[in-house]
Amino acid sequence: QVQLVESGGGLVQPGGSLRLSCAASGSIFSINALAWYRQVPGKQRELVASITSGRFTYYADSVKGRFTISRDNVKNTVYLQMNNLKAEDTAVYYCAARQITSVNYNYWGQGTQVTVSS
Repeated sequence: QVQLVESGGGLVQPGGSLRLSCAASGSIFSINALAWYRQVPGKQRELVASITSGRFTYYADSVKGRFTISRDNVKNTVYLQMNNLKAEDTAVYYCAARQITSVNYNYWGQGTQVTVSS
């Protein structure tokens, strides 16, 4: 079992920055990838960024150049630094973990709200 706890969401003005954190606990040795997804009401959850144990990263086109995903293996934490935020970044952001034995992300955090508004 893996537990994920997100923090760092909130209200920010357009052009501002936020950093999301996700602390992992439990069977963390079995995790080979961590990711951030986001979801707005009425839409499917979308992959924002991911990072593997080998530190390979992926970004959705909509956030390239503005968001940075990173991980601290000592603190068992993954971060999402979000800069130059736009109104369309408003969503609930979820942390996800994929185990070595899984094809899909199979553990999820509870989500944290990010609202970009003036």
